[in-house]
Amino acid sequence: MGWVVVGLDNGGTCNNATVLDASGKFLVDALVESPSLVKEGPEVAVPALAEAFENILRVTGVDRADVRAVGLDTPGPASADGVISAKGATNFAHTGWFGFDFRAALQERIGLPVIYNNDGNAAALYAHHELFGHEAPVRSSVSAIVGTGLGGGVVVDGKVISGAAGMAGELGHVQIPVHGLLEDGQPMPHCNCGFDGDAESIASLTGIEKNLLPYWLTRYPEHPLNAVESANKAAKQLRSFGEQGDEMALKVFDQQAMAIARLFTIAANFTDPDAYFLGGGVVEAAPHFREWFLDRVRTHTVLRSEQESASTITLVTDLDMAGARGSALAAHATVA
Repeated sequence: MGWVVVGLDNGGTCNNATVLDASGKFLVDALVESPSLVKEGPEVAVPALAEAFENILRVTGVDRADVRAVGLDTPGPASADGVISAKGATNFAHTGWFGFDFRAALQERIGLPVIYNNDGNAAALYAHHELFGHEAPVRSSVSAIVGTGLGGGVVVDGKVISGAAGMAGELGHVQIPVHGLLEDGQPMPHCNCGFDGDAESIASLTGIEKNLLPYWLTRYPEHPLNAVESANKAAKQLRSFGEQGDEMALKVFDQQAMAIARLFTIAANFTDPDAYFLGGGVVEAAPHFREWFLDRVRTHTVLRSEQESASTITLVTDLDMAGARGSALAAHATVA
């Protein structure tokens, strides 16, 4: 078999793992998950991640001696070297995570080089390589991954741009023009990061819960979601209404599509990428709704004719496996 690398995708609930061989072939074609236990703090979660590493070797029958490196991705914010923010994060609320060097801790635990990316960057890297194949090293892309927040990644010449502090590609916190996006009288969306009118304040589950849905429910007082006691539950249920063609839900998601499109329009004038990727919950939606949303993003994105002919706006493939696979690709690049 020769040498391999392992990719580990750390999430708020589960770890997912994969193996990539020297030729660039993934040895598993499905999720291989185990509990991440991140809510219990690093003393519990780091051993759990190490066990996910050992488990994927058992699943694939790979000898530990053949592993050259491990790619790790986690939610952010974190430094380029995998140090969790001193203020913690949504998935790292346990105080033990504040300022914790996740990459170094895993590396010490398993005794192998660990290469770190945040989860948005890892998914962006996988999407880029999956679309462009052997041309990946000479192509560029921008990815927007819609979830609880809005993650993303910028890939240039096949490599993730991490930036001086490791915070490049934080597309959710790019402030976008809201004129023509918000309704008359609709409050300016506020983001947990402190910004007003950034992309995440609109195009995320948190944006729906805290900014969009409270406004739209006042416009549709008879809507069934008004009866849902929890704002978070109501926000999570909105997609099913969108899939059913509900008028209010489609208005909310059209605002989200417009926000992402304005983000892509900024990217078009900043990096002029070969591809714009959309990922996240909408990718996991019913096919007809997914295509409707992608079409709205395309419609709202303003590109010059030259850019339209030279680029594509498309979906991240294999989204549930994209993080682990992107992490494996990052590790592979360091040892190939």
